[in-house]
Amino acid sequence: MGVRVVVVDDHRLLAEALASALKLRGHRVLAAAAPAAGAAELVISRAPEVCLLGTATPAEPGVFEPVVRIKRERPQIAVVVLGPVPSPRGIAAAFAAGACGYVRQDERIEGVERALAKARAGEAAIAPQLLQGAFAELLNPAVQPDDEAGRLLRLLTPREVEVLVRVAEGEDTRLIAAGMEIAPSTARTHVQRVLMKLGVGSRLEAAALAARTGLLDRAQPGPSSPASPATQG
Repeated sequence: MGVRVVVVDDHRLLAEALASALKLRGHRVLAAAAPAAGAAELVISRAPEVCLLGTATPAEPGVFEPVVRIKRERPQIAVVVLGPVPSPRGIAAAFAAGACGYVRQDERIEGVERALAKARAGEAAIAPQLLQGAFAELLNPAVQPDDEAGRLLRLLTPREVEVLVRVAEGEDTRLIAAGMEIAPSTARTHVQRVLMKLGVGSRLEAAALAARTGLLDRAQPGPSSPASPATQG
């Protein structure tokens, strides 16, 4: 007996192609769409037995929020994620959100059908080796590299980032003040705050730290605007 299914994918053509293939094999496709938003609403309103939810970025934060909502409001709907060559983190995120299966986007239609049948029966619709990798990731999450540049950038205001860039380019207080259209005393204060926040004792150390951590590559100071009288110090 065919499965009542909704197909949602980041790309409409993929959703429609998969829906057509499933219809030809006797399944009842209630909807096939690629909504940028509203995926959960679509699935909840159609109430399928199984939702095939496609995504190109399974490891991105928040990508499985629709799954969380579907399972909260319609727990009887089984969700199977269609994803790229999987990473353990992406699979782990899918299952943590409430999905019961993960199928590669390059899987043959017979494999998708098997996943549909397992999901409708309340079973895990995923290859054993993929499930093993997902649980290993959940139990032993990979340690993320320390983002020192990001941490330092979060300490600085946009004006201080611009000051740091100018310091790294070798500008003295006079040039910084002229370039930012502020008083030299204000420029000097900005420089001192930058040194204090970065925990260094000189402009040379600040420039070296910024270069070593890649902070300068991440810094995107906006164009300076004339300072208000209150900031002229």
